[in-house]
Amino acid sequence: MRVLGIETTCDETAAAVVALRPEGGGRILANVVRSQIDEHALFGGVVPEIAARAHVEVLDSLIATALATAQVSLDDLDGIAASAGPGLIGGLLVGLTTAKTLALVSRKPLLAVNHLEAHALTARMTDNVAFPYLLLLVSGGHTQLVAVLGVGDYVRLGTTLDDAIGEAFDKVAKMLGLPYPGGPALERAAHGGDPEAFAFPRPMLGRPSPDFSLSGLKTAVRLEADRIAPLSDNAVADLCASFQAAVVDVVVDRTRVGLGAFRKVAGRAQAIVAAGGVAANATVRRALARLAAESGVPLVVPPPALCTDNGAMLAWAGIERLDLGLADDFTFAARPRWPLYGKA
Repeated sequence: MRVLGIETTCDETAAAVVALRPEGGGRILANVVRSQIDEHALFGGVVPEIAARAHVEVLDSLIATALATAQVSLDDLDGIAASAGPGLIGGLLVGLTTAKTLALVSRKPLLAVNHLEAHALTARMTDNVAFPYLLLLVSGGHTQLVAVLGVGDYVRLGTTLDDAIGEAFDKVAKMLGLPYPGGPALERAAHGGDPEAFAFPRPMLGRPSPDFSLSGLKTAVRLEADRIAPLSDNAVADLCASFQAAVVDVVVDRTRVGLGAFRKVAGRAQAIVAAGGVAANATVRRALARLAAESGVPLVVPPPALCTDNGAMLAWAGIERLDLGLADDFTFAARPRWPLYGKA
């Protein structure tokens, strides 16, 4: 089984072809990603109209490149998958309309995929993880702890009450004058700083419900930065390192509580899976590895390139759904908001 995956939810345009392995898991035949960093850098963040136009300009050529790299034609595919939400509506319309067109002309099944579900299932492509498992989804737009019970069967255990972790990284980076994209820039700056230089708060630490809150931490960084302004390079590094250390402590504590909540829903977790752009952060990954070792539950984190938005995760989610006999008709509408919980 081979599926083409199309990703256009935000500021990456991506196309990939993934095949189902006989023993389970997926084999990536092609995975092409075109970032829009240059288009948005001047504005310090994603501009939806610019993002949508950029998707239109490059998507056709990316799909052609992916098919050529995988050495397949449309006729060789078993389905066409695309992100149908959540995300920026302009980008979603570009990707989903393209997928509908390709599915129509090739007479292949259309798979309108929840972008969050694609993140949730990526570890099954890379590591053939068995259900059920605890998902820590941490990205620029989402921070959730989810019990993944099966394809289309999810229980949200905890979520952020305000900012997503990736959003907090980006906003702190911007207030400290770091270049766009902020999250990776902050991580790089933190390498040269002292994580104990500033005593930032750890919001929600020890709370019985596995929810997150980042706005207070973000405000604490701003107040400290204002207090010691003008900021030297060393001060910026220390602020970044201290902020990142606080986030890591929160992530570990909330995930530990999430494991307890998971047991009440589904018993023992087969794994802790981290997904989303923040899961590419090396410090976060190391801290989660220590938690997993303490808990006796395996940690599975896809390679960094598969944590950020990509087409392979869409193709794999399409394979998972197609393998269950699921497909969508051409009336499926893009959904800017599409939560990941309950039975899909």
